[in-house]
Amino acid sequence: MKNKSNRIFRYRNYPQILAGAAAVGKTEGEGPLASSFDVLNPDDGVGCKSWEAAEAAFVTQAAEKAIEKSGVAPSGIDLSFSGDLLNQCTASTFGLRAFSIPHAGLFGACSTFALALGMAAMAVDGGYAAHVLAVSSSHFCSAEKQFRFPLEYGGQRAQTTQRTVTGAGACVIGQKKKQSGVFIAAGLVGKITDRGVKDAANMGAAMAPAAKETIAAFLDESETVPADYDMILTGDLGSVGSDLLKELLREEDGLDISAVHRDCGNLIFDPYTQDVHAGGSGCGCSAAVVSSRILRALQRKELKRVLFVGTGALMSPVSTLQGEAIPCIAHAVLLCSGTEEGEVLCGSKRS
Repeated sequence: MKNKSNRIFRYRNYPQILAGAAAVGKTEGEGPLASSFDVLNPDDGVGCKSWEAAEAAFVTQAAEKAIEKSGVAPSGIDLSFSGDLLNQCTASTFGLRAFSIPHAGLFGACSTFALALGMAAMAVDGGYAAHVLAVSSSHFCSAEKQFRFPLEYGGQRAQTTQRTVTGAGACVIGQKKKQSGVFIAAGLVGKITDRGVKDAANMGAAMAPAAKETIAAFLDESETVPADYDMILTGDLGSVGSDLLKELLREEDGLDISAVHRDCGNLIFDPYTQDVHAGGSGCGCSAAVVSSRILRALQRKELKRVLFVGTGALMSPVSTLQGEAIPCIAHAVLLCSGTEEGEVLCGSKRS
């Protein structure tokens, strides 16, 4: 691994995503991506006595399925990176505790899955691990209880509010085994961005500036333009944040990503038939979408170059009650179908 610039990590050995899997809840299983998910649970409680335990069960389901699909024995997984929104990342910890895999917990809020993929790629590219598991999750009911109000309270949700995705996504990243496949070609660690947004019911507005900073930096340092990508995929800005992101990039950086931009929070639900307000959010949002629909599109070469930018609000219930603004971050990983795409990642594919 070698830094091309101050911030972009270019993975010279092309860590490969060997397999991915997603486990989701009832509402997600009724959405437009239902056929892509590996496990569709008929209810969000999955037989557990608490929402937190249910979220951990989703982590277990996604991790087990990803490992099974990878063809790697559980004992062959050298390391896991995982995280979620709950206090001290308890969903991922409890969900993976029976696996007996060396574990590193991560917190990037809703950007955690992008961060986990980037860290896994570093470990594999540097030769420190042969196989690494990257996992992230969220749960609508556990998130509402921790960050807003328990559902029993019956509070009204603002139109800018997003529905936290109930689900988990997992990928197994390994050393390159064959020329065809999906590879993590590069990554960029985001900077903490804070433009003074304090409304915890408008995560899209809070996170959009962080996504803007990361996308602009990646394009600038890689000397690429939006047209060089089949998709620039953000984690969970939803409808409000997606519109704001495109506006910020046009006004402040002279960049128009509208032709290639998609957002996991807009893809996972149908805004016309599902009451999700401004779209989806949560660590499990991008984790589930990337581990299923996006990964399969790359495997089939329907997509060849995807810049995945996970976005996260680095707040806590305490900081919100103390009147603090919401600092945010966005981490990026470049996913490529086939090594030939990775080899031109730091220049225009037209060159």
